[in-house]
Amino acid sequence: MGARMKLDFVSDVSCPWCAIGLQALLGALDHMGNDLEADLHFEPFELNPDMGPGGQEIAEHIAQKYGSSVRQFAHSQEMIRSRGAELGFRFDMQKRTRIYNTFDAHRLLHWAGLEGKQLELKQALFSAYFTDGADPSDHAVLADIAARIGLDPQRARQILTSDLYAAEVRAREAFYRDHGINAVPAVIVNDRHLIEGGQPVAVFERVLRELAAGPEAIPPT
Repeated sequence: MGARMKLDFVSDVSCPWCAIGLQALLGALDHMGNDLEADLHFEPFELNPDMGPGGQEIAEHIAQKYGSSVRQFAHSQEMIRSRGAELGFRFDMQKRTRIYNTFDAHRLLHWAGLEGKQLELKQALFSAYFTDGADPSDHAVLADIAARIGLDPQRARQILTSDLYAAEVRAREAFYRDHGINAVPAVIVNDRHLIEGGQPVAVFERVLRELAAGPEAIPPT
């Protein structure tokens, strides 16, 4: 067994580059095989914490937030679709038409981490939103996704209709903001090294191999 490594993947459910980054990171870890034992955690980051109920039409939102023209928006969408396809992830731009609030999805992810199902839920949330066009702020949608990956849907509904894990999610969001994370995805290795953006598989693999071989690598147990 190779070196052990703690990976904190800071991201938002509604961030397409986070979906791309996760696929690429998982591809890199697969390539590394037994050379690396990764302890992967998902940490919350909200791109649009003030987004209201019902969300906003995505082209309108992007134009208001970033000043993108219709042509720029279309180019960006095609780039995202193409990068996803290269990694085996399908973006359906005809279905993903709105941006939603993701705070409750992050609360559910916190719970899933306690249940050992965080990766499965994260992947299911990305697929539900980007491929199926589902609303990740809808409690019924979230409970159904939880059930599909083997979590208790009744418990999921109880969490969603309460404020359970709200303080924990807010605290983690504040922690990363206070430590300079203002864009995602961000992968933090062993609480010290930052890999920014939805990097290609080869970039993730190269950096992880370099860190795994360095003096700060955690030795295998």
